[in-house]
This record gives sequence, structure tokens and C-alpha cells, in this order.
Amino acid sequence: MSARARAASQGSLEEPDDEVVPYSDDETDEELQSEDDLDRSEDQLPEPEIGPAPAAGEFEDGSGVKVIRANDREYCNQPQFKKKVFLCIKKSRYSGNAIKTYKYNFFTFLPLNLYEQFKRAANLYFLCLLILQIIPQISTLPWYTTLVPLVLVLGITAIKDLVDDLARHRMDKEINNRRCDVLLNGRFVETRWMNLQVGDVVRLKKNDFIPADILLLSSSNPNSLCYVETAELDGETNLKFKMGLKVTDERLQEEDQLARFNALILCEEPNNRLDKFVGTMIWDSQSYPLDLDNMLLRGCKIRNTDVCHGLVIFAGNDTKIMRNGGKTRFKRTRIDKLMNYMVYTIFVLLVLLCAGLAIGHTYWYESIGSKAWYLYDGLNYSSSYRGFLSFWGYIIILNTMVPISLYVSVEVIRLGQSKFINWDLQMYYADKDTPAKARTTTLNEQLGQIEYIFSDKTGTLTQNIMAFKKCTITGRTYGETNHQLYHFLVSCIRSKKDPQILEFFKLLSLCHTVMVEQKGDELVYQAASPDEGALVTAACNFGFVFLSRTQDTITIMEMDHEETYEMLALLDFNSDRKRMSIIRESFSFSSSLPVCQSLSPVSHSCVCLCVVRFPDETAENIGYSCQLLTDDMKIHYGEDVNVQLRNRQTQRRNDPQGRNKKLKELFFTEPGKNALVITGGWLNEILYEKKKKRRRLRLKKLRKRHTNSSNPPDSSQPVDDWEKEKRQEDFVDMACECSAVICCRVTPKQKANVVSLVKRCKKAVTLSIGDGANDVNMIKTADIGVGISGQEGMQAVMSSDYAFAQFRYLERLLLVHGRWSYIRMCKFLRYFFYKNFAFTLVHFWFSFFNGFSSQTAYEDWFIALYNVCYSSLPVLLVGLLDQDVNDKISLRCPKLYLPGQQGSLFNYKNFFISLFHGIFTSLMTFFIPYGAFLQTMGQDGEAPSDYQSFAVVAASSLIITVNLQISLNTSYWTFVNFFAVLGSIAIYFGVMFDIHSAGIHVIFPTTFTFTGAASNALRQPYLWLTIILTVGICLLPVICIQFLYQTIWPSVGDKRNRKKYELEDEEDERKKKKQPAFQRGGRSRRSAYAFSHSRGYADLIASGRSIRQRPRVRPELRESIREVPQDENI
Repeated sequence: MSARARAASQGSLEEPDDEVVPYSDDETDEELQSEDDLDRSEDQLPEPEIGPAPAAGEFEDGSGVKVIRANDREYCNQPQFKKKVFLCIKKSRYSGNAIKTYKYNFFTFLPLNLYEQFKRAANLYFLCLLILQIIPQISTLPWYTTLVPLVLVLGITAIKDLVDDLARHRMDKEINNRRCDVLLNGRFVETRWMNLQVGDVVRLKKNDFIPADILLLSSSNPNSLCYVETAELDGETNLKFKMGLKVTDERLQEEDQLARFNALILCEEPNNRLDKFVGTMIWDSQSYPLDLDNMLLRGCKIRNTDVCHGLVIFAGNDTKIMRNGGKTRFKRTRIDKLMNYMVYTIFVLLVLLCAGLAIGHTYWYESIGSKAWYLYDGLNYSSSYRGFLSFWGYIIILNTMVPISLYVSVEVIRLGQSKFINWDLQMYYADKDTPAKARTTTLNEQLGQIEYIFSDKTGTLTQNIMAFKKCTITGRTYGETNHQLYHFLVSCIRSKKDPQILEFFKLLSLCHTVMVEQKGDELVYQAASPDEGALVTAACNFGFVFLSRTQDTITIMEMDHEETYEMLALLDFNSDRKRMSIIRESFSFSSSLPVCQSLSPVSHSCVCLCVVRFPDETAENIGYSCQLLTDDMKIHYGEDVNVQLRNRQTQRRNDPQGRNKKLKELFFTEPGKNALVITGGWLNEILYEKKKKRRRLRLKKLRKRHTNSSNPPDSSQPVDDWEKEKRQEDFVDMACECSAVICCRVTPKQKANVVSLVKRCKKAVTLSIGDGANDVNMIKTADIGVGISGQEGMQAVMSSDYAFAQFRYLERLLLVHGRWSYIRMCKFLRYFFYKNFAFTLVHFWFSFFNGFSSQTAYEDWFIALYNVCYSSLPVLLVGLLDQDVNDKISLRCPKLYLPGQQGSLFNYKNFFISLFHGIFTSLMTFFIPYGAFLQTMGQDGEAPSDYQSFAVVAASSLIITVNLQISLNTSYWTFVNFFAVLGSIAIYFGVMFDIHSAGIHVIFPTTFTFTGAASNALRQPYLWLTIILTVGICLLPVICIQFLYQTIWPSVGDKRNRKKYELEDEEDERKKKKQPAFQRGGRSRRSAYAFSHSRGYADLIASGRSIRQRPRVRPELRESIREVPQDENI
């Protein structure tokens, strides 16, 4: 029994209808009517009546009705069609056709960009620091030590934002400047898309993109039939047909007739429903109903129609494709959010440290400083005021605990990782010359933390390209090899010895709804689904050529002679019958005869389509073909899920503590794997996702019944928002117990709702991948959005974060690039926090020996260049190039991806480990040189225990320690890494000797004050021994801990486990036997039209509206017949 049949047997409160599913929450007044008269006085919902031609004043309130007059641009600019924008400024309710996706213009870039950047707490913090450093009383560091890195960070971010916005400008300009013909002053003139207005009559030609949502008036085809390709909307390259009204087809063919056209159109307000349009055309006092079949939607492409004319109904941002784009969300990674919290933690620690040091200075000055005559500075400040100034002085000194260079370093690493994705040749699709593209540079490490993947089915999991590969005729399978399929069948057909084979291919050439068009000496087939086209083309290749059709006949070429068959009826494919059939005059034959036809999507697993025995849902067919579903899985349908959720809801109501505890029982207790297959109608029923106002009324009604009645509430529906939320959480828990969840016939809004539900209930990182405009909302809702480019239009790609040409590249994007990016970023952040703590806290220890006087432990220029020159390059290279394992092992061992999902490489535990590691390093860096300088004597009899020599030794020890520390953390060594580590140390000593030289002191005597300090200190051998001792003591515990961890508690990526993973994988490959794509006698759960969710051309054929004069065909034309190449528009 099918899922739909079982669903009907449950007798739920409101049976879901899979064919009529709302696409949005844009309610109409009719849909918001309550099912009864509950609270009619409070919640009266008026229904608009569309009657005869109204006067303009009747629609002054714009109540749900849009009014358009053809060939009259001024009509839409009347006062009653305007809305208030600001104060007394008004603009038309009707949008222009220009689109705008950019954020800045020439005048707003600088102020808006700076405003956005200073919304980041760290940037605002350093701006305040810069202001503090300008105040002489509290300034302990020169102002340039903060200004230079702040300007650098703001400048790099602004340049990146500018480049991104210029790309959006170019894209908008390209689209807005496309050309089309519009009727102005009685003549068609060429104009830009951006100049189109509502009410214009436009002329479109073959292969033109449709510039707006247009009412089809007439076309060059019979009965104003127009074929369109909707790849930009739904990701399908199969042609759909639209048809104009009979009255417009007869009266609006010529230019002068179109110029006199003055009809009034009353239609729905702009919304995002791709499946619905309601309107009325009033012309010459007659009313004509309009529906979606009369509309050409923006983003579609005219096909097989030489010329068509239409009236612009919705333009620009009012079009359905733009409305379906969803709200653009600013996406941030988990690490970004965690990093911000850690910066706040550091800031709190900084304030506490500075407050403690300020209090210490207050007591020190009061007890010691005020009594020492040699410390008198001529300022009669009180000890408390000096403590207050000391607080701000230490805020400036210890500001490197909140590292401003962290953000610019993160941006550089992310940019490099994005370039690696763009340059990956293994994600380059040569057939379409389409490389992978990282369209954002801020989400790379999030690719290594994905927990749930939401994928579109048709066109994404499959290519939607079908090829005839094998067939079974009277129990015998042909096509196990190409030789058997082609040569043996051809010989049988030519000999005409087996009538069953001849009958099989005759059925393929007759039982279909394919339309045929003659182009020169070729016949071109246009099919409503790719599998139908593949079957007819296969019959043609074996000698049964479909030539033409009329309303009641089909003509084919059987081998060398032409035959015409009369049809009594043609039954089109639909989701209930799961087949199509024709009835002949003498007997009936159908694709439901005991014949098994086998099709395969190109470059994917074999899809076996058996119409007779196993007519399962299309979604299941794709699930089996893509190995999401297996034969050992138990599949649960919508009605099963609904029953389970009702039982859980009843159990929670009967439990006195039901609202206070979470039920932990599993939904599926039976052994084995489980899977869910749910339609859009049942999804609404399960999640109770009705229209917003209707849901409010329903919950209000249920609450009143429950309150006013002693009877228990209906267990089928939640009585309040709490129960509704618990019902949704139960559904997510149930879905997570399953190996696969397939939702079919869901709307773009439902796709986004499911993604949002998992994000909210599981707090998980999600990824959505799709190829059409109906996937845009889902792509924007997920944490990561991926678009399939070069396949089914570019709408999904334009809204995505990453794009590539083939679904199979997703594995490499996540397991290789995502995992590497996550590991690199985590290692970078752990080390970055460590080196800044080790650098900054030396000031803290030094304060105990200088009276808490805000004196720095290092030279000013060392403080300014530490994060810029001395320690930045090695850690940047680790963030860009480091690998714990190569890409092959990453792909072969998916368990290596687990640390990213668990977030175990960077969290608060790792942060505090870095903090304590930095504290230990700063202690050793300060106290070992302090002890070495205490009561010492140099070789020349002088005591080099001065402040400047101490600063040189401490700084030298720190630089060598942090650069060797990153060497211990590097897993993948290259020449560049060696050069960076050694080069950073060399740069430090080179710059130090230069700025300590006498020559530069003569030029800038007040700026460079450590004259001769480096040469004087480093000529003492025991000071070199002090540096070596400090470095050794700092690194020795780290080496020991790393050795113990890799020996006793190795991680999944440690060297010890790599060989084991390789051996296990090789063993699995040897044991794994490749199963044949199609086994004779095996059960096959497939059905024909596996990739067709729309109706075919049966009603057009039966009505005769689309039939042209039959072309004259010669027998030799069979050699030149071809199917329309689906990939030319991919």
C-alpha cells in the first residue's frame, strides 16, 4: 500500500493534500477564514470580491488586490496606488524592474563600512584604547603602537568588502542592462530590463530570458502555446508549457492590436508561491479568469517558441523568483561566536588584572612612593588618583591580551583557504569548464563541523540525465554488456524472429507524450521528463522511429515502413497511477505490461524502474538509487510518524510531570535500520505548520474547548504553543534515530522550516545543497549553503556560500577542505592566544618589582612589532598549510571528521590550557632572567643588571620560545615553514640591533632610547646561557606532554593511527565486492518517470491545441533523429 493510501486510512483531523501545499506564509484572506465562526466578532477576516471593472477609488486601501492597466504606465502612479515611505514622502506600491543586491554606493561605502566594522567589539575596544593613548597623564605607550595595527585591520577588511560589493554591482548591472522589446507609442522598441514597468507589453523571442512575471497574451505557436525552461526556478531542464487565453490569442497577434490593448488586470498581491496565481482580466466588459498556466515567470527561458507577447504583472523585487530568495542572513561560524566569547572573557580578565594592579599601586605609593624623595615628580596627586591613572595605564600596557591582529590574521587564513578550494583541480568539472568556487571567505572552518546535510533530490543527488542501459523482455535481461544490448537486439529485430522484442520497442515508440519538432533534416524530441525522452530515443535507435502525432493518431517508422495508429485515449502520468497509458482501437496496451525497463542517470548508480510490481514513491526510487535507502531498512511513512507523535503527546499529557521532564524512550525499538519518507502534506500535519493566523485560531479554539469541557483534549492536535514545540522536538528526535529522512513534494518554505527546526532543536551545524530557485530558501537558512553550478541554472549558486558542478565534490569539500580548515584554524587560535598571554603577562610579573607604576618590561618598538613581524608568519603558515594527514587518508577514513563535529579541538577547555601555558611561559621568561641578573658580574667586571639589558634578554628568550613552540605544533613541514621560523628569529635580531644602534638614535633621539643595549647584553656568554636555559625550561614540559599523549592517549589523527587506518581501509576494499547494477530475479523498487514531478503533454495532445502540420519525412531521416541535448542549457 502506498503512503498516500495509508495516509487516507488514518482519518486525521485534516487529511494532508500532497497536491495542494502552501508555498509560504503569505496568507490570503480566503485562506485565513476560520473553519467555524469562532470569535468572528474578534477575528473577522474579510474576503475581497473581484467583480466588474472597479473605479480607482474602490481600491484606495489596496486590500489584497493588485490592479494593472495594460499599456498605461501612468495608471499605477495614481495617488491611491502609493504608499508612505518616510514622513510625507510616498512611492508607488508597484516595484520597478531594476534589482539591487549591493550594499554600498560611492557616498555610503566609507561611513557604512566603518559603522559595520566598529560594531565588532574588538575594533571598538582598540579605538577607545587609541583615544586613551592620546591623553598624556595615562599614556604609557606611544599612540602609533595601536593606530598602525588598527588601520591595517580596518583597511584590509574594507578592501575585502569593497571587492565583494563591486562583484555584486557588476552582477546587478549585467542583469539590469539585459535587452528586451517593449511596446511604446504603438511600436516595439528595444529597452533595458531595468526600464520595464508594470503594465508594459513586451515581445520575447526564442531563447530569451523572461525579464518579469508576465501574463502570456499570444505566441507564434498554435493556440498561443509557449514552452519554457524553468531551470532557474525548480532546477529542471524539462520543458513546461504555458498557454494564453483564447480571446487574446485570437485578437492580439499584430502590433497594432497589441497597441490598442487596454484590459484591466485584477490579481493577487506579490507573493512567493511558485505553484499558484489568481487573477481576472477585464476587457471589453468581459471577465476572464487567469491562473498559473497563463503566467511566464521571471528567470525562465523561452524554448521552442519563435515569438510571444506578454503583459508585465509583477516586476523586480515583486516577482516570484525574487520573493522566493528568502531573507539574507549574516552567517557566522561556531568558532567565530566562541572566539567572541573568549575575547569577552579576556577583557574581563584584563579589567580584573588592571584593577588589582591599580589597587597595588595605590597602597605602594601611600606606604613607600610618597616617602621616597627621589621619586617625587612634582605632581601633587593623591594616592587614589594615582591608582586611578595607573588602572588606565595598565589597560594600555596589557591591551595585547585582546589581540587586534587576531582578526586580520583570521581573515588572511580564511582567504587563503578559499583560494585552495578554488584551485582544487579534483573539484574541477572539465566537461563544463566549471571549477569549485568559494563565494564567501568567512565559513571555511565550519565545513569541518557539519552534522546534518539537507539535499535536494532531483538534479542534485541525480543529474536528471537518463540513458537507456538495459531491458528485460519476457524474463530475459538484455544489456549486461554493451555488446549484448546492441548487437544481439539489433540482430533479433532485423531477423524479426522474436515478436516480443518487436512489440517491446513498438510500445516504447507509441506509449509516451513526447512532442516532435523538425529542424532541417533532423527530428528533435521534446519530452516532459528525461526518462521518457530516453525511452523514445532508445526505440528510435533500434529502428522504431516516432515521427509525428495528431490529436488522435501517432505515426512511427517501423523498420522500413511507416505506420499510423489511432488513439482512443491517452492517460497521462500522475503520482497516483505512476505510469502512463494509451488505448488503441483494437486493443489496449500500456507501459504497465509485464515489461521491466531499466534506466540509469549518467555518472550515478543504476536506477531500475519497474512499473508493474513495485509502484513505490518517486522519492524512494531516488533514495534507493543513491543508496540512501537499502533493502534492510524499515521505511516509515507520514501516517506512521503521525501515530507515533500522537502516542508520545498522549503519554506526556498523562504524566503529571510531563511538562517538567523529557521523555527518553526511543521511537523505534525494533532492531534494524529505519528511514522516514514524508510528503509535504504530512509534514504540515506532523509539525502543525498551518498558516500563521489559522494556527492561532485553531490553538485558541482547542484551548477554549479544553477549558470549557470536562472531556480530555483531542490527542491528535496540540492545545498550545508548548505542545506544538514539543511535537516538533519529538519529530526531530525521531528523525535522528533514522539512517535517512526523505521529504518529497515539499515547498521551498517547508524545506527552510525543516532546516531551521533541526538547527533549533539540535543546536547542530547544518549544510543545505541544491540546484534550483526552490532551494534558495533552504540554502540561506542552513549554516552552510552549497549550490550546484553549471547544471540547472544559477539561482541557487547566486545564493550559496560554495558552488561546484557535481554533487560528488561535496565529499572532498567536507572531508578534505573542511576538515583541514577546521584543524588549521583551531591550531592557529590556540597558539595565538598562547603567544599573546606569554608576551603580555611578563608586564604583570614586572609590576611587582616597579611599584605597580605602569612601566613596560620591553622596549616600545618590540611591543609594536611583536605581533606584526616577530611571531606572525609561522603561525599564519600553520593556519594555511598544516595537514595532520593527506587528502587520500582524509577521504578513506571518515572517522577523522569526528573531532570537528564534536568541537573538541577548540573550546573553553583548550582556551584555558592556552592561558595556563602562557602563564607558565611568562613566568619562566621573567623570573629566570631576573634570577640570572640578580647579584651577577660580567667578564669585564661590570654588572649588566640594568633594565635595558634585562628587557633584551627577556624579549630574546620569548621570541625563540614562541617560534620553537609553533614548530612543535606543526604536523606538515615544508621549506616555507623552515624559512618562516628561522626567518622570524633572524628578523628579530636584525631589527633589534638596528634600532639599538647609535646611528638611528642620533636621528631620532626621543624615539629610540635603547642605544647599544643589545650589543652590550648579548656579548656576555652567560646571558646566552640564560636565554638557552629559559627556552629549554619552557619547551621541555610541552615535549614531554606531547610524547605522553601520543603514546598513551593518541588522537584519531596522530601518526600512530595513520598506518592502522590505511591497513583497515585496504582490508575493507579487498572484502568489498562490487554488486552488479541490475540483478536478474532480484527485487527492484523502482517506477517509471522517476524524475518527473509534473504532468506531461497528454491534455494538449488530446485537445489538439498543440498539433502542427505533420512534417514530410523521408525514410532516411531515421538516421538523423536526435533527442534535445539536455546539457546545452545546464
